[in-house]
Amino acid sequence: MQQSSSLTEQKSHINGVSSQLPEVPQLDAQLWLERSLNKLQNCLWECLFSASAATTAEVDIFQAVVNELFHTLCPSLVAIALLAPQESEGKICYIPNSSSVKQHTKHPYRQIQLDLNSVIKLTDLQQMEKQRPQTAWRLVTDTNTLTAWLIIAEEIERSDCCSLQNLPHHLRLKLVTRTIDYFAVVFTQLRQVQFWQRKCQQLEQYNQDLERTNQLKNQFLANTSHEIRTPLSLIIGFTHLLLAQHYDPQKQKHEEYLHIIQSSGKHLLGLIDDILDLSKIEANQMDVQWELVDVPSVCRNVLALVKEKAANKGLKLHFDLQPDIKTFIADSLRLKQMLLNLLFNAIKFTTNGSIGLRVITEDLCLHFTVWDTGSGISPEDQTELFKPYYQILHRTDDTTDYHPQEGTGLGLMVTQKLAEMHGGCLTVKSEINQGSSFTIVLPLNPQGKVLPGLGIEVEGIEDLSASNSQSKYASSSASSGEFALNTVNIDSQPEILLVEDNLPHAELIQVYLQRLGYKVTCVTNAKSMWIRIKQKQPSLILIDVRLPHVNGLQLVRELRADGQYCSIPIIAQTAMAMIGDRELCLDAGVDDYISKPIDLPLLASMVEKHLKMVGNRNCQD
Repeated sequence: MQQSSSLTEQKSHINGVSSQLPEVPQLDAQLWLERSLNKLQNCLWECLFSASAATTAEVDIFQAVVNELFHTLCPSLVAIALLAPQESEGKICYIPNSSSVKQHTKHPYRQIQLDLNSVIKLTDLQQMEKQRPQTAWRLVTDTNTLTAWLIIAEEIERSDCCSLQNLPHHLRLKLVTRTIDYFAVVFTQLRQVQFWQRKCQQLEQYNQDLERTNQLKNQFLANTSHEIRTPLSLIIGFTHLLLAQHYDPQKQKHEEYLHIIQSSGKHLLGLIDDILDLSKIEANQMDVQWELVDVPSVCRNVLALVKEKAANKGLKLHFDLQPDIKTFIADSLRLKQMLLNLLFNAIKFTTNGSIGLRVITEDLCLHFTVWDTGSGISPEDQTELFKPYYQILHRTDDTTDYHPQEGTGLGLMVTQKLAEMHGGCLTVKSEINQGSSFTIVLPLNPQGKVLPGLGIEVEGIEDLSASNSQSKYASSSASSGEFALNTVNIDSQPEILLVEDNLPHAELIQVYLQRLGYKVTCVTNAKSMWIRIKQKQPSLILIDVRLPHVNGLQLVRELRADGQYCSIPIIAQTAMAMIGDRELCLDAGVDDYISKPIDLPLLASMVEKHLKMVGNRNCQD
């Protein structure tokens, strides 16, 4: 009896355990779910690592999700919609590859098409997300790029369905949830891959730019080295020849050598100015000094400067000016620089024929056109023309030999930048063997730069007066090769105190000003300056900014703070030529500023102007 009872209990125990085990269909469903998820996961990772580019991988991953869910959730409709940030509607961008039927799903208000590229509203997707059973899920939410929605629609009849029928809802939901989780992981990895790919591309581009910059730098250094060494060798060589013992050249040769030395020095200065101007422009440190410009006067001045070079090559020089053009608002110094750059280029690339300057008005702009009858510029060269350091290879008459011209390759780029700073532009027209024309287009009244008529006219007249006096000296020097010897008509000989520690430079300034009729006393430091000024007050002080053990501008401030010397005109001279140096000197209290190397005629005009102002004040007193 006891044994029989034990058997009964064991049977009951076995029946109880068996009732707690999952049924076979449920177990099959669980296994099916895991197999489907593993297959999907493997497919997603394969898309990520097998694609040739991250952008391709993104498309493959989206398509893989749609395809796998379409085959797994048979017989359901699957699609992915993409919406741009802040957009109220998007498009169906991914549907199953094997889907050949018109897909649609029921909506509380209407049917929604799930065809490829069909439009779908964000509000519809949001309602599908809230409805039960849920039919839309947020797959990707990225406010900077896109929002992706996964749509799984109601069932339809499909002949290719081979998965389990009547899949429980909780398993379907679990499949979708796990799919979204897997997708999030893979998509995060994809974004990281895309990020590093962009970084690699940026680095590659940076390396290419760096390599190109290095090539340009080497080319620039080679060109500039050649350009600097050529005039420098002339300066050193002819100076050595003039200083050599037992060498007594004729006066004509003596003057010829000095002209070569002077011309070579000006060429060196031009190279340095081009480099400095480009660095200022690229650093946004160059300002336009707006004033009323006398157009005929500026044009004649620049043509006078290039006349000799054109004559040396046998070129005719033409000037056409529209009769009604008188003045406009611009920076006269920068306008001269632009015109000189173009005119010197025209002379450089023209072996015979003519060059010219034509000025007309058109569309409320002034057009300064510099033309030549030279060899012309090829279309290939024109595309590279305004890049820094680029130099055109000059074609000789036989059209077979090419060689680079002198220069740094910066002139045209500087000219273009200066024109743009004026609110204008620089254009070029050219054909091979037909010559070239470069046109500077500048607005007559730059926007925001229209100043009151009376004030600008007065200021302009004063500036032009100084410019005319400067050009008078320049033309005298150019024609005779000697200093301009204008004697100052002042009853008592004015005394100028020169504070300069560089003795050769001091001697140059002293000799020049003495030959103009001034009495010049030189001192080399601040202590000597104070001793001299207390002995006799000078009519004008010409001071270097950099002096031994003291800043020249500090001395200016001390002089301005002293009531006894505060009214003495002071002109600062310095080798500093960067933007803001002039303003720094004027703020310290100087009356005028001139940079080294000193333009002697300009210095003479400054000295004369300020001494006349002193004379006028004395007469009024």
